[in-house]
Amino acid sequence: MSTPEPGVSAMRAVTISREYGSGGGEIAARLAERLGWRLIDHEVVQQIAQRLGVEEEDAAAHDEHAESWVMQFLTTMQGVGPMAALPSNLSFPPTEASYTRALRDVVNGAVLAGQTVIVGRGSQIILRDRRDTLHVRIVAPLDLRITYVALRENLTRSAAQQRIIQRDQERRRYLSATYRALPEDPHLYDIILNTSVLDLDGCVDLIRHSLNDKATRLAIPATALGPSGWSLPPYPTVPVDFIPPTGTSEDTAEGVAEGAAENVAEGSVAPASAPTDTPQSHSGA
Repeated sequence: MSTPEPGVSAMRAVTISREYGSGGGEIAARLAERLGWRLIDHEVVQQIAQRLGVEEEDAAAHDEHAESWVMQFLTTMQGVGPMAALPSNLSFPPTEASYTRALRDVVNGAVLAGQTVIVGRGSQIILRDRRDTLHVRIVAPLDLRITYVALRENLTRSAAQQRIIQRDQERRRYLSATYRALPEDPHLYDIILNTSVLDLDGCVDLIRHSLNDKATRLAIPATALGPSGWSLPPYPTVPVDFIPPTGTSEDTAEGVAEGAAENVAEGSVAPASAPTDTPQSHSGA
C-alpha cells in the first residue's frame, strides 16, 4: 500500500462499473490495495443474505440480475405435475423490492463504516448524490474481452463471447429494471477508462489522480462546478461552426457549401488541406 494523496482522505468511496472481461474487477482490487480501502464485491451478497435472513444462494439469485424469483421458481418446477407437493426444503427468497432496499443499506453502510471501493451492484446510482464518491466505468473492445475471458476462465473463444454477452445483458437489465438507467450512460461516471490501451497500473494511477482531484473540489459549491466554473473569457469572435439558419436545411447546406467555395476561390479562407501561417479561427465549445 502506497501513501495516498492528501486530498483522498476526504473521499469516501469509488464505484467501479465495468463491461464483463474489461478487467474492472482486477482494477478495483488493485486500487483498494493501493489506497488501503475496503473492497466490496461478491461479499455484498453474503451481507444482504444475513440482513434478509435468507440463504446466500437466494440473495445471489438477485445479484445484478433482473429476473424475478417467480420466473426462477417456475423454471425449477418444469416437468413437475400440477398437483405435486412443493419441495419441503423450498424457501421463499426476498422480493425484488426488499433486495433493493437491503442492497442500498449495505452499500450506504459500507461507505459510512469506512472508505470503500465498490464493484457494480448499482452503486453508481445508489451513491450518485454523494460528492465524496468517484464513479468510474471500465470498458474494452469485445474482441479483447473475449481473449481475456477465454484465458482467465479457460474457455473457448465462442464460450467466452457467449458468457460476456450474457453477463453484460444481465447487468444492463438489472440496472434498467431497478433504477431505470443504463450502465453505458456516460453521465453516470466521472471518468471512463478503456483498457485496450491502458494497463492495470496505469488505470489505477489515473483513478487515484482523479480521486484526489475531485477531493480538492469538494468545497466548491455545486453551482460553480463544470465548464462554466473555469472562469474562461468569452470567445473573441463567433465560432466558425456557428451558422445562423436561413431558409430550409437543404437551402442552408447548399448556401454554406457555395459560400465556402467562394471564400476559398477568393483566397479569404485557406483550403482545409493546405497549410497556412495565419492563426486559425476556433471551433467553439
